[in-house]
Amino acid sequence: MLSLVLIFAALVVLGTPLGFAIGIVALAALSFADGPSLLRLVPMRLFSGIDMFSLMAMPFFILAGDIMNRIRITDRLVDLANALVGRVRGALAHVNILVSVFFAGLTGAAVADTAAIGRMMIPTMAKQGYSPRFAAALTAASSVIGPIIPPSIIMVIYGSLMQVSIAGLFAAGIVPGLVMAAALMAYVGWRAKRDDLPIATLDREVPPLGQAFRAALLPLLMPLIILGGILGGVFTPTEAAAVAVVYALLIGVLVYRNFGLRDLWDVLYEMVRASGSIFIILAAASILGWVLAKQGAPRELAQMLGGISDNPVVFLLIVTGALLVIGMFMEMTAVLIILGPILHPMAVQMGIDPLHFAIVMVVNLNIALITPPLGACLFVASSVGSVKFEEVARGILPFMLVELLVLLLIVLFPALSLSLPHWLGLG
Repeated sequence: MLSLVLIFAALVVLGTPLGFAIGIVALAALSFADGPSLLRLVPMRLFSGIDMFSLMAMPFFILAGDIMNRIRITDRLVDLANALVGRVRGALAHVNILVSVFFAGLTGAAVADTAAIGRMMIPTMAKQGYSPRFAAALTAASSVIGPIIPPSIIMVIYGSLMQVSIAGLFAAGIVPGLVMAAALMAYVGWRAKRDDLPIATLDREVPPLGQAFRAALLPLLMPLIILGGILGGVFTPTEAAAVAVVYALLIGVLVYRNFGLRDLWDVLYEMVRASGSIFIILAAASILGWVLAKQGAPRELAQMLGGISDNPVVFLLIVTGALLVIGMFMEMTAVLIILGPILHPMAVQMGIDPLHFAIVMVVNLNIALITPPLGACLFVASSVGSVKFEEVARGILPFMLVELLVLLLIVLFPALSLSLPHWLGLG
């Protein structure tokens, strides 16, 4: 096992794409365990790793989010958020967080939220007296809300791999996501008083609340259609994702009229590129997971953790600490694909609700997006905000502590994630 870890580490250090690194390690593990004779099973395992109907929702959600970004709805959402909180101290910081909440229902991807919101909010906040480091760090931190509030691409992958209700996962993520937004706004409110942050709003004239709400109504309806349809049993998550694409196209082509054939080519290309890389990782990881299971690695890990404690809370805290450390050095989708099938059955065996463990893992992996040295959202915020990466990494620390506190609350109080799905009959 140590040799496989060393091979994987060496490949990552050499810059090998993650999907290929996992695949090479899987082939090595297969050769070490049973010899080359079983290599003929590789094509079948590659296909079976992605042969899941629910996974079709992922590229559709990516496409819908890209279309919504392309038709420039950011201004409308910023105006709405500014109309809601633009008269309090630290207004633009609160606007930044609220826009992330609105965006969460459209893209389901933190990195996309950081790029879309950061291009507008970081320079604007800097002009009005906020330090660029604070603005970039806040943008990265608030983008973590995106994959927690549904629709969420990472939840689609989790539900497909672990055979957990995606509708239940979507419902379970709503309250934790709103709690995280409230915690960030509470911290910003405290910082606003301490540092005397400005009350100033955007440079352009902000419309009244009613006008701003009407302008943002069509984009805001998309998450309601998705969630309402899924939770109401009208369509499956995959069908909901396809409906979201059609809805986004209708808005861009017929209503806003700022989406053309060239835009369609660009978003289709980006969808194929993004979802293709994830499918390669999924296929490769299915071989590695099969080999590890064949060698009894999950059983050995369960025995090791069981030897530490059989208390579910202690188990969740151990998993939380491990995922935070691993997430500092690995992409979150890869961590989920590799460790999810091992940790999820262990959690269920210990009596932890599948939805509760899923939300703990999802929130954990999303926080890893703002964890140095490899936090993807930090790099994006640094790039779009023209702020040094080291500055953003230093500025993110207090926001990270706030989000870790929220994660601890989710671990200790399962009702935060379970109340809504149980009330809707999805537990």
